[in-house]
Amino acid sequence: MRLGLALGYWGRGPSPAHLDLAREAERLGYDSVWTAEAWGSDAFTALTWIAAHTSRIRLGTAVAQMAARAPTTTAMHALTLDHLSGGRVLLGLGLSGPQVVEGWYGRPFPRSPLTATREYVDVVRQVLRREAPVRLDGRHHSHPYTGPDGTGLGKALKPITHPLRADVPVLLGAEGPKNIAQTLAIADGWLPLYWTPDRWAQVYALPDALPQDFLVAPMVRAQLCEDVTAGLLPVKAMLGFYVGGMGHAARNFHADLMGRMGYEKEAHRIQELFAAGRREEAVLAVPDAFADEISLVGPRERIAERLDRWRRGPVTDLLVTAPDPATLRLLAELNS
Repeated sequence: MRLGLALGYWGRGPSPAHLDLAREAERLGYDSVWTAEAWGSDAFTALTWIAAHTSRIRLGTAVAQMAARAPTTTAMHALTLDHLSGGRVLLGLGLSGPQVVEGWYGRPFPRSPLTATREYVDVVRQVLRREAPVRLDGRHHSHPYTGPDGTGLGKALKPITHPLRADVPVLLGAEGPKNIAQTLAIADGWLPLYWTPDRWAQVYALPDALPQDFLVAPMVRAQLCEDVTAGLLPVKAMLGFYVGGMGHAARNFHADLMGRMGYEKEAHRIQELFAAGRREEAVLAVPDAFADEISLVGPRERIAERLDRWRRGPVTDLLVTAPDPATLRLLAELNS
């Protein structure tokens, strides 16, 4: 099981610790570093900055939002950074949800998300292969565009720049059963959310055999500390925000997943509190047991015992969200 460093997206501004953490992760032998985006900082710019200050560690987006860019634009980002970094890119993509897609990107959330994802990946792969001009008569992504509001002058093109690698790994963020099944069929890897090392087969209904060389790369909050309850607070804050605020009450993929993991009643309560503006209560309503199940928090011995459980499953890459170098060093030592 390889280790990755997950830096996420910026809050109010860039974190001065991110570059130092990325450099330390590379020094410790971590395989990858990952950035994200929501509706603030973008994933690719921060990753390019890290690429310029590192030499070996692989560079992943977890995730770049599909609604933010045309698939050809995303492919351009990936092939550009892949050249600049010497072939270190891992392209993680996610569809996001209706509130973000329609509220932030100002475009309709696809009525057939599986089809939209499949077409998006198809176009990205066509660009990176550069075997022929990009062509797709898609429901959501047509190349060239042939819609009724077009000029009819569109021309099928292939990238001017020759990609460094035709096989840049494409990973997908997927939560629902159908989405996961499609990810296994069309992607090189999967970025699961809220991974449980003890109940993954039950929660995600994975097949007995995964595709050869398929990447399973869940994120985990890790913190070396003596007080487990205090260490779980950042995990609960994250869950409170995503379950309570990252989606509509009637359509929230995070809340749905929490429900499938056995916490449906608690998920609804978190949503109610968050919608009422009672955000602190929403965070406290996250069960400690749930937060603990999906994280690595506590003293050294506790983290060591729990890390062994993550190794027993299909996880190939553990993407660690850690607030300090000491935690990164401990995990590198325990995983060696």
